[in-house]
Amino acid sequence: MFALRGVQNSSVLHSVFRRISLANGDLRISNVYSFSSKFVEEDKSSWFTKHRSGSSFGFPVAAVNIRKRNMSAAETDCTKATNRLILEKSPYLLQHATNPVDWYPWGQEAFDKAKAENKLIFLSVGYSTCHWCHVMEKESFENPSVAEIMNKYFINVKVDREERPDVDKLYMSFIQATVGGGGWPMSVFLTPTLEPLAGGTYFPPEDSYGRPGFKSVLKSIAEQWRKKQTAILNSGKHSIEVLKKISEREQKESQSTNVPGEDSWKKCLLQLSRSYEADFGGFSPAPKFPQPVNFNFLFHTYWSNKRTEQGEQCLEMCLNTLKRMAYGGIHDHVNKGFARYSVDDRWHVPHFEKMLYDQAQLAVSYSDAYVVTKDEFYADVVRDILTYVSRDLSHELGGFYGAEDADSYPYEGAAHKTEGAFCVWEYDEIFNLLDEKTEEVSHAEVFAYHYNVQKEGNVRPSQDPHKELQKKNVLVCFGSYEETADKFGISVEKLKEILEKCHKVLYEERQKRPKPHVDTKIVTSWNGLMVSGFAKAGFVLKEQAYIDRAVQAAAFIRKFLYNEEDKSLLRCCYRGDDGEIVQTPSPIVGFLDDYAFLIRGLLDLYEASLDADWLQWAETLQEQQDARFWDANGAGYFTSPEGDASILIRGKEDQDGAEPCGNSVAVHNLIRLAAYLDRQDLRDKAGRTLAAFSERLRNVPVALPEMTSALMFFHNSPTQVFIAGSTEHNNTQALLDVVRSRFLPGRILAVADGPGGRAGLLYRRHETLSRLRPIQGKPTAYVCRNFACSLPVTEPDDLATSLDDGNGHKRDAGPE
Repeated sequence: MFALRGVQNSSVLHSVFRRISLANGDLRISNVYSFSSKFVEEDKSSWFTKHRSGSSFGFPVAAVNIRKRNMSAAETDCTKATNRLILEKSPYLLQHATNPVDWYPWGQEAFDKAKAENKLIFLSVGYSTCHWCHVMEKESFENPSVAEIMNKYFINVKVDREERPDVDKLYMSFIQATVGGGGWPMSVFLTPTLEPLAGGTYFPPEDSYGRPGFKSVLKSIAEQWRKKQTAILNSGKHSIEVLKKISEREQKESQSTNVPGEDSWKKCLLQLSRSYEADFGGFSPAPKFPQPVNFNFLFHTYWSNKRTEQGEQCLEMCLNTLKRMAYGGIHDHVNKGFARYSVDDRWHVPHFEKMLYDQAQLAVSYSDAYVVTKDEFYADVVRDILTYVSRDLSHELGGFYGAEDADSYPYEGAAHKTEGAFCVWEYDEIFNLLDEKTEEVSHAEVFAYHYNVQKEGNVRPSQDPHKELQKKNVLVCFGSYEETADKFGISVEKLKEILEKCHKVLYEERQKRPKPHVDTKIVTSWNGLMVSGFAKAGFVLKEQAYIDRAVQAAAFIRKFLYNEEDKSLLRCCYRGDDGEIVQTPSPIVGFLDDYAFLIRGLLDLYEASLDADWLQWAETLQEQQDARFWDANGAGYFTSPEGDASILIRGKEDQDGAEPCGNSVAVHNLIRLAAYLDRQDLRDKAGRTLAAFSERLRNVPVALPEMTSALMFFHNSPTQVFIAGSTEHNNTQALLDVVRSRFLPGRILAVADGPGGRAGLLYRRHETLSRLRPIQGKPTAYVCRNFACSLPVTEPDDLATSLDDGNGHKRDAGPE
């Protein structure tokens, strides 16, 4: 497995690698990665802030693919020399296409050249909206003197981590083990046969504060390679051997046949409760991440215990965190959507980058909050997120772009980008733009009070280490709508009306600023998450436009990222210069997450649209996922497909982080598909996957909250609601409205409209569904739990009672 996803593993492996280095006494290359280790350990606040998260080489200058509105005059100079990356499609790789570094993409050409010239490989991994990737590029990769050293002594390889998560995860495991932490940009030195030797994250170009600069690191490693090549090669082999032994040990442990019990979810709740911060919500000190996987688990636990104090505690943790985030600076109140995380513990100052996968998962979380509370506050946040995605992260044919950058030019013609320039405001700007008065209430004063706008700016120096936000304001509300309304003696409705007018004025003003770069890469897994976001929101809010948008996105994936012949997925595609969809010369095959996340999206889309074609495609993809990723020996799913010789260890992800891990989502999918299609084999596979991760689930379930939630479903089957009747019938829609209004996590919903209807697949595959009939011509609902169904009902009120009472009278389902 990919180890080191939890802090517990990282410290153990760090000590293992230190022993390996000491065993190779004459090889002091461990000093290189101790540079970064010292950097992380001695300056954690700075490290967390940072990771908020020439010759032409013979390539055509005219091929430069750059969006000029995102680049300075220097960057758009088409006379600049280009390297091999000019032939790529990834926005991140293209950003480096005019570096004086002789970059190669990850591939056989680079590996063969390293062997032929007997050079080490320098591997640099990042992504296009990564702030510190931009910094290292500007300081080092655009620096001719640094590039000269790199080109002389190394074969230099650039990887977009979003294109190749398998490469990223393999070498990040090594970095986490040797350094004690990780982040991007990731910098790793490899042997010509791809074994890792040393590395870290960001390196400054020159030595400073007792820390080595990138030039010194390059020269030191090049000199050691020249003098101690045999020892270095042995060190690389040792590194891979350790990682392989750890992987093999974990594979052996994953052969357990025992599915964990309820102790796992009790421990997960305990661990989450201990990390919960009650004042502002969230589950960590600064920096604070949204972590929607925690919301999924807690909402599920609340539903299972909603009449208990424990259940109420779960709900409070979710709602308080979601509300504080929505009021916070991590939420873009003007342009909408959510930033990646906040650098402080109050959700105030964000890392301004916006990721598609965050928008997707938070749309689901806020939809759940709305269903539980019926509070329009949460519904408004859902609409806010989906407006942003539809407007700023959407291709006209239906796919979704990956991310929006944190950095942008502060004004037209500026020499350099700064973080947050597009988003922040000066005090005078606010008061000059919002000078309207209504009934003697100043809009500017109301707005400034509500969003904590200060004359000297509202960002503390500790939150702005690079002094980019001096005298700037990040819009943040530390109170509430009610508190602001009381302050000015107006109604909440009037306050919202004023704020909305102000938002529109500021939105128009922001459109005049240079816009942040958008990574127009369209990633299958993230698009699958966004299909879920639109489908679930459309179902809950009864917004057909959202469901239609999910359908459009699923159709886009099927057209551009799916091979109908071999039923396989691709990892990603790209927007070309003219808006057309393009692929790389060697398209990247899909990974586990691409299959699992898309299957989830299709299941959610089926429930929203009741079109069984999406369910059919989900089953086809599940069969392909099983064929391509299933571990026949140890159970569970590998992250990458078999057959890529450049991936030295084929691992399994075992942590739910910013995104849930593929195995966690796969268990949910298997349980749902088993219920829909009456397939016991899929349920058995879900159990085997849970058993494969049993040690993790028993000891550190907080590392896998999404899988722990799936474990709860495995032991207590999700509620199944089957409606027999025409989908278009008014009574069917009334019954569906009852389902919409109830929070039923993992719920299985199907409408059986006859063998020739839209649910024909279900009639053919599901024995119980095939026997359900309307009563006296009226659409009829059956509620089933744990393989037994309640008495059929035709009235919405009766269905509501049946859903609300899990202990009602039950009997086997059958035709009436």
